[in-house]
Amino acid sequence: MPAPAYSTPEDNRENTAGALPPGMVLGPDGKPCRTCTDWKSWSKIGKSKSKKESKESKESNTTTTTSQTGNTASAAAAAAAAAAVAGAGTGTDGSSSFNYEAECPPDKEILGRATWTFLHTMAAYYPEKPSAMEQSTMKSLLSSFSQFYPCGYCAEHLRQEMKVDPPKVESRKELAWWMCGMHNKVNEMLGKDIFDCNKLDERWRDGPADGRCD
Repeated sequence: MPAPAYSTPEDNRENTAGALPPGMVLGPDGKPCRTCTDWKSWSKIGKSKSKKESKESKESNTTTTTSQTGNTASAAAAAAAAAAVAGAGTGTDGSSSFNYEAECPPDKEILGRATWTFLHTMAAYYPEKPSAMEQSTMKSLLSSFSQFYPCGYCAEHLRQEMKVDPPKVESRKELAWWMCGMHNKVNEMLGKDIFDCNKLDERWRDGPADGRCD
């Protein structure tokens, strides 16, 4: 996505005393924003917290056996948390025992993929000849969507793009192509491949002609 409109790790470095890892983005509330940040950057918060907790645990050890046992358990728990957040947990056979995408709240990438899937599919099933009410409702939906999308700077970018190129809701094809154009603007900024908008129905509604999706 484009650079954050309201905050970046650099913008907030003074307030966080360098606590944020590279790539981390703060939300409007001044706290790290999971849905604005990729998982690799987000996981570094967990690692940092676990190291700090482990260090504090060691420093607070007492000479009693009970305290030593408690601190050892605390350090072990911190290490386990760090491994889990980093996606590094493994089973006895060496296989991964932790699936970030299936078990955790979405990061920017996961949320983005799910959102585009929804938007393209919605456009693919939009009426061929929508009524005036349906057109108005779609405009309202997209306007509301751009206000409440969880990634703040992504939402701001969409609002700006919609001012320049308002949603085209006069027909199913126009909406689908408009949505494809919006997606490709993001793809281009991220250095990703541009999607062929001529294949919209094949991808989001009908499936490929060879029937492999049937």
